Amino acid sequence: MTDRRSWTHNMRLAVVLLVIGVPAIAAQVAGCGRDPLGLVRRMADPPVYGYRVVNVYPHDPGARTQGLVYRDGFLYESTGLERGSTLRKVRPESGEVVEQRRLDDRYFAEGLTDWGDRLVQLTWRSQTGIVWDLGTFRVEGRFAYSGEGWGLTHDRRRLIMSDGSSTLRFLDPTTFRVIRRLTVEEGAEPVEDLNELEYVRGEILANVWRTDRIARIDPRSGQVLGWIDLSGLLRATDRTDSAMVLNGIAYDSATDRLFVTGKGWPKLFEIRLVQR
Repeated sequence: MTDRRSWTHNMRLAVVLLVIGVPAIAAQVAGCGRDPLGLVRRMADPPVYGYRVVNVYPHDPGARTQGLVYRDGFLYESTGLERGSTLRKVRPESGEVVEQRRLDDRYFAEGLTDWGDRLVQLTWRSQTGIVWDLGTFRVEGRFAYSGEGWGLTHDRRRLIMSDGSSTLRFLDPTTFRVIRRLTVEEGAEPVEDLNELEYVRGEILANVWRTDRIARIDPRSGQVLGWIDLSGLLRATDRTDSAMVLNGIAYDSATDRLFVTGKGWPKLFEIRLVQR
């Protein structure tokens, strides 16, 4: 991930380039007393970012990663498998699993986030969320939701959930009631298959299922602000199964590190964004 100044600079640079590219439209709208920047953002393609690999760490190739969280020096990982889903605490540098709980066979684990001294985990089609004690990995409770559970993160005020569609749900972290729905769009086109989520510097990062792309989403408007293209991150020789898709995003806000991995990937990558 870029540092704070680079992150802001990249976004400002993208906006400047967009404005330069459509001066006639901007001028016309400005003459009407409207905000030209808003129109330009809607009409122009969002910028695409590449990546630079900072570090590569081992990752359990048996872990079908569905959710990933960085917290206090450890990764917490939700792995999904029929009659074999787990919640794990992992040392990122070595890939060592220091604690693990297997879910009841009726649950297929999906998205994961932390909230205070708890972990909140979704399940795929059981319409059930599980609340774990962060320190002991004991189940503290469960909650219900409609539809499927895919990705989960939070913005320090609300939980944010994906269900494989273009709509994100914002949940009250205490009652788990839906308090807002947000449609994610690129221009006027809905972005479907939103999966693993991570909240980074005021943006929602969302992996699009079965692709190597991550959308950078404005949580207010739902507009895609940019795309992160991770093509080639995992070598073809390491990708031995078509199900081995990108599906894990975690952010260390204390040291500004972004981690990504995928289902059955033998590696965890620390990356920084590169403006194309």
